[in-house]
Amino acid sequence: MPRPANPLRETILPLTLLAGDTLAAFGGLSLGYWFRYESALAHLGIEVPDASFRTYLPLLLLGVALLIVSFAQFGLYDTRLLLRRYQSLNVILKGAAFWLVAYLGVSLVLKFDPPISRLFVVVAFVCVVAVLGVWRSLAYRVIARPALAPRLRRRVALLGWNEHAAALAAEIARDPAHPFALVGVIALDDSDRLPLSPSLPDSPASAGPAPLGDIRQLDAILAQNAIDVLILTRADLPRADVQRIVEVCERAYVEWKIVPGAFDIFLSGLHLQTIGRVPVLGVEELAIRRLFNRALKRLVDVVGALVGLAVSAPLIALLAALIKRESPGGPVFFGQLRVGAGHRPITMWKLRSMAPDAAATDTAQQSTARGDPRLLRIGAFLRRWNLDELPQFWNVLRGEMSLVGPRPERPYHVDRLSGEIPHYLPRHLAKPGMTGWAQVNGLRGDTDLAARVQHDIYYIENWSLWLDVQIMLLTFVRWRSRNAY
Repeated sequence: MPRPANPLRETILPLTLLAGDTLAAFGGLSLGYWFRYESALAHLGIEVPDASFRTYLPLLLLGVALLIVSFAQFGLYDTRLLLRRYQSLNVILKGAAFWLVAYLGVSLVLKFDPPISRLFVVVAFVCVVAVLGVWRSLAYRVIARPALAPRLRRRVALLGWNEHAAALAAEIARDPAHPFALVGVIALDDSDRLPLSPSLPDSPASAGPAPLGDIRQLDAILAQNAIDVLILTRADLPRADVQRIVEVCERAYVEWKIVPGAFDIFLSGLHLQTIGRVPVLGVEELAIRRLFNRALKRLVDVVGALVGLAVSAPLIALLAALIKRESPGGPVFFGQLRVGAGHRPITMWKLRSMAPDAAATDTAQQSTARGDPRLLRIGAFLRRWNLDELPQFWNVLRGEMSLVGPRPERPYHVDRLSGEIPHYLPRHLAKPGMTGWAQVNGLRGDTDLAARVQHDIYYIENWSLWLDVQIMLLTFVRWRSRNAY
């Protein structure tokens, strides 16, 4: 039997967001028009004759249409993004940037009367992103409410129980904005009959997933629990068993997925190739390693480092004076050996936040503990607000670091952690960063190292310029660190 439809998730809410985006886009473009032609900016650039709002209205409507098409093309109205606030804002930024280029291109190819002002397009881009960001943030507050969010999640069952299933269950339970709701586990064989604690799909993360039965009752389990997605957690099943599972899912209109245990990292980099006439599945060159992307990332780093040094120079001078006042016997800057890209050593610079002899009494801890007596009073403030990291703009300018990337560790910790945490060393495929995906997700200081590595691998595997922009924006939003001492 087909699963009952979820009109709220599949139709009503996406259409509501589409209507709201349309109005917000028109509002942003209208605001851009006001800035360009009614504010002080009206005297900048080339004068456009007869640029009244009435004559400009068709161009604004064209801009709205191009924006909505761009957002749809980038997948903004995918139901999996309904509960993903920051991913949705990232798509809006991508779509608006594409619109900026497309709108300017249209204005060059086609002759409009009145002509489209280039300055208007740039100002409108900023206004549209701002207005859409505010609208989407308000909409997310409503969507994420406990009364509504559970109705938008897709009901998921795990087929089989192992370490991969446990990790997936923990990930779903950890993220309140996850588009999946874990209903329970279906046992494949006797080895799956673990002492799971029964729970409801939306129970607290401390409760374990509920046992739903075994694979012999798969048809009935999918129907009784209204399962939307079935995830197979083992890749070692016989071909005939996998085929039967797929057939059951097809009859029940249930989407099926698999957790391929043979590949723990770089899954999105897998591509099918042919060597002669033999198909081979393997990891292609990662996007962050391609020449053009490396050049683009380096350009952003150089510009960002120059701006960062120029803006932060007065603040660094002030902080240096405060450091010298509290601890006159030591240097202002502190250089520490870290491991960079390609496992090459680099000297990472910081504003000194500890006593001058702190390095001599270092116990090789991964991070500074709360209340460390070596920490200066000004040092605690520097670390809490990440201000001790400002000199690393110099590391970025020198090409030793990037604005965004995995945080670098000391050689001692790299040697130790590479033997303790699986897939630790691939972090060094990219330049270390001043900030990173792990840091903006709260994994800084005394936090779960394995989770931090997983976030670093995710960043390397899924790198794009837009992801870097998103991380930099989140860094400013979450400037104060809760786990830094």
